[in-house]
Amino acid sequence: MRLANKTCVITGAAGGIGRASALLFAAEGGSILVADRDAAGAQRVTEEVVGQGGAAEACAVDVTRAAEVEAMVAQAEKRFGAVHVLFNNAGIFPLDDGTPEDTSEETWQTVMDVNLKGVFLGCKYGVPALRRAGGGSIINTASFVALMGAAAAQVAYTASKGGVLAMTREIAAIYAREGIRANALCPGPVETPLLQELIADPVARQRRLVHIPPGRFAQAHEIAQAALFLASDDAAYVNGTAFTVDGGITTTYITPE
Repeated sequence: MRLANKTCVITGAAGGIGRASALLFAAEGGSILVADRDAAGAQRVTEEVVGQGGAAEACAVDVTRAAEVEAMVAQAEKRFGAVHVLFNNAGIFPLDDGTPEDTSEETWQTVMDVNLKGVFLGCKYGVPALRRAGGGSIINTASFVALMGAAAAQVAYTASKGGVLAMTREIAAIYAREGIRANALCPGPVETPLLQELIADPVARQRRLVHIPPGRFAQAHEIAQAALFLASDDAAYVNGTAFTVDGGITTTYITPE
């Protein structure tokens, strides 16, 4: 019960890493605000959490809109009394995100608004709540591509996640003496509906798999376990890190045959 008596706000919680984290955090005793722009999806995950005996409430939020993010944090405090864990996990990866030449300004801006501005707004309104709670943990979902380039072009996504990593380091330094930790979670490719859509082509799938030492993509629950560690007091002295969970991609030159 590593999150007993802790309230956790999770964005992008209707599916993938967010859903897996909501279920795991609740199983570890946390009270969960299940936040997503997909209101029906957030409600489904909330019902899953409650069905397994956990405490949860759904929240429909567009993380690019300041007023909605502020209301999200207020809802968590009103429902559960405080906020102790802020998991800024919401993100997108449009299919038309490619090279600088191919990517439209509209796609670039949309990705930046969700992936980077959304994290900024989460921290803007979440930090005061964590301060009111006496401290806590911020987890911002970045990516292994914040640490290296990808020849399978995704320039807006990569740039946005690099921004998340840099911003997280600064937030970690600013608030450390107030008992607020911030870490960037940097997953490798995760077997989610989003990834399946991006690599529906078997050739595209194999092009990525060949660079992954274990020869498979991560599962959402494996990334959720890493997020749980960062959320818990087990990580009390972990601050400002690029917490990489990528199966060894970023450390590998040649993978096994």
